[in-house]
Amino acid sequence: MRLVLPEAATRPCALATLPADPAVGDLEAAYAARGGQIVACDAARRLAVQTLLAERALQDRARGAD
Repeated sequence: MRLVLPEAATRPCALATLPADPAVGDLEAAYAARGGQIVACDAARRLAVQTLLAERALQDRARGAD
């Protein structure tokens, strides 16, 4: 049995990048943006792990290895 992995768990994580010649404002904006992006990426990673563990538990139950 396979569970459907949520789309958020399969999407690559995006991280803000700096322009070629960044100003202080660019650095501050990227720093703030990356914080939110890292939180979202970690949440997606946790979702993928939870889905995998649930799938394995279902497989174990189906085999009678509960």
